[in-house]
Amino acid sequence: MDRHARTLAEFDGSPQEAESALLEAARTYEHKLWKVNRREIFKCSSRSYFLRIHGRIATYGLMLQLGELVYDTAESASKSPA
Repeated sequence: MDRHARTLAEFDGSPQEAESALLEAARTYEHKLWKVNRREIFKCSSRSYFLRIHGRIATYGLMLQLGELVYDTAESASKSPA
């Protein structure tokens, strides 16, 4: 079973735009399937969906969650006084 976290997309925008982008990712993500025969999207919260996609042979379940970057050492280093 594949239990790895990965980033599907990164974007800037309002919380509403981010939630809309998350739902769009759930509607279009195909994981490892060549052809998706059925897609089920379960809303867990405004910031997370459980996605179940069915192919010809395999079915995958994935949790899609929206994350907000709140700290980045690369950004703080670039703002430090010289």
